Amino acid sequence: MQEVETFLESKSIRVTAMRILIFKFLSEKQEAVTLSDIENAFDKADRTTLYRTIKTFEDKEIVHQIDDGTGVTKYALCEPNCHCDLDTDLHLHFHCTVCEATICLTDHKIPKIKVPKGFIAEHVNLVVKGVCDKCSDQ
Repeated sequence: MQEVETFLESKSIRVTAMRILIFKFLSEKQEAVTLSDIENAFDKADRTTLYRTIKTFEDKEIVHQIDDGTGVTKYALCEPNCHCDLDTDLHLHFHCTVCEATICLTDHKIPKIKVPKGFIAEHVNLVVKGVCDKCSDQ
């Protein structure tokens, strides 16, 4: 618990019990989660508090958003020392068409993408769709 508190403080985030619980919840997940997943896990908590916590975590580069094409935003913890930088921190995401899980493939980095002169890249999202290892029975 102290480790989580220290980490949040290092990101200039005021430590609260809910922030610790949400961080732990996210750290235990092997796949990205929706805001609804978080709401279901903390059904007694105020929805606004949960949303603000996720937004704070996103602003402080603790989580990143994933648009996997399902129309529902998902969130996953960033890797240690991630700054969500377009040149160094981007990785593939895999969306399983069977179980609907979206998984960060952090070992598979997206190469730097050059855009034409005058264009400014602000966000890159690369999602591979198919069948995950759990659903493919391998």
